[in-house]
Amino acid sequence: MKIAVAGATGLVGEMMMRVLEERRFPVTEFIPMASERSVGRSVRFNGKEYAVLTMQQGLERKPDIALFSAGGGPSLEWAPKFAAAGTTVIDNSSAWRMHEGIPLVVPEINGSILTPSDKIIANPNCSTIQMVLALNPLHQRYGIKRIVVSTYQSITGTGRKAVTQLENERQGIEGEMAYPCRIDMNIIPQVDVFMDNGYTKEEMKLVNETRKILHAPGIGITATTVRVPVVGGHSEAINVEFEKTPDLAEVRRLLETTQGIVVMDDVKQLSYPMPLHSHNRDEVFVGRIRKDESNDKAINLWVVADNLRKGAATNAVQIAELITRK
Repeated sequence: MKIAVAGATGLVGEMMMRVLEERRFPVTEFIPMASERSVGRSVRFNGKEYAVLTMQQGLERKPDIALFSAGGGPSLEWAPKFAAAGTTVIDNSSAWRMHEGIPLVVPEINGSILTPSDKIIANPNCSTIQMVLALNPLHQRYGIKRIVVSTYQSITGTGRKAVTQLENERQGIEGEMAYPCRIDMNIIPQVDVFMDNGYTKEEMKLVNETRKILHAPGIGITATTVRVPVVGGHSEAINVEFEKTPDLAEVRRLLETTQGIVVMDDVKQLSYPMPLHSHNRDEVFVGRIRKDESNDKAINLWVVADNLRKGAATNAVQIAELITRK
């Protein structure tokens, strides 16, 4: 099977290659692609060195599946060309997520919607994936009415430039800035650009993508997304109100029996999820499960996951695995 990775020199592209290796995906021909400025570089996959190709060169190889993590603009330009050539594109950018007829997939939740005719498949936003994976079993049981979520997002979500900025600041080195201000010893209440309604694009992704994945356009959702000087993963404080009154013991059982979820919730032992637990892990960790004292039909959750793995690369590879099985 010919597998291509677009954006192979970026953080997510590198993680995609790593996850393909770890999960022993059946790759017979590997095709790394990136922008023109990266051509000539090499990447290592399954013990071999591969020269990075342009998107056009990769297209000419006619891969069976292409994992895209090259940004929205390149995805809009190249995904239709690969799809027209018969390649199934799994795109990690926001370019196709809200397009009518393009499936937005978290395999554990809605992988069944995929068909052989789906040639462009959208990988959801990292903060959306971990939230919906935790909330889906509760939505199926109690029906979600409203979600209030605040995120605490790793700098790795911005990319290599942000990691370099943090490292430079901690060493007292002046260098290129990924953010408009210092990130070390600080938090920035902005992830992505601001929109006309005062929310950022990241906040509206949580709103719109969650409704699409859960097939629930009527859910009320409001979000505040924050960038923190952390490398290991994203954290989310979620308040969720249901149509039916939830039972905390049943909530825990539902989460404990959900594929991909690890419940870490023992406050007497000071056991709760942190990015240190999620780093380099594929599971979504859930803790601080408790009733909302101001609302009988609401609970609070603390949800943590590695944004480069389940939030991006692993989810994309899981979609590819689902495609090959189908």
